[in-house]
Amino acid sequence: MNLTGVVEGILFVVGDEGITLSDLSETLGISVDETKAILKELQNEYEKDTRGIRISFLGDAFKLTTKKEHKEYYEKLVDQGELTPLSQASLETLAIIAYNQPITRVEVDEMRGVSSQHIIRRLVARNLVKASGKSDLPGRPNLYETTSDFLDYFGLSTISDLPKLEDEVNENKETELFTSIYKEDVEK
Repeated sequence: MNLTGVVEGILFVVGDEGITLSDLSETLGISVDETKAILKELQNEYEKDTRGIRISFLGDAFKLTTKKEHKEYYEKLVDQGELTPLSQASLETLAIIAYNQPITRVEVDEMRGVSSQHIIRRLVARNLVKASGKSDLPGRPNLYETTSDFLDYFGLSTISDLPKLEDEVNENKETELFTSIYKEDVEK
């Protein structure tokens, strides 16, 4: 098996969180030196002009990042994104973050049932969500919360202006009791 391709895939999967050298080595089941050699080979490949990403070592973890020399194009993409409305998935992710902040990406993923990595990245780029610290969970993942731009976007003064979820849940329970099959059986 080509471990270079496996390392590339792992770096893609871990995304913004990155992976430490020791965790990568353990995952691959090879020595730290062998892992360093694979990372170096990938770094050399990514440094070519034909590539748009690179491997960076940031905050004690290796991760894929974009090349700074392409920054103007990424900024255009983000600026264009501000003109487009939020997708259903983005709104769902925003709601989960807003009602549960601070929250990790993995916790958002568990609530949604799908990966939210790219959506959160876009929400951060649009400044609707920000990393607000690190969790005490293993790996110390980022904690996310909404920003003042989020409040502006939705016309809220404070996060406490969000509609209360408990009220909707209680209304649904009352409706279900009122229209239950059990009540219809009593009337027969």
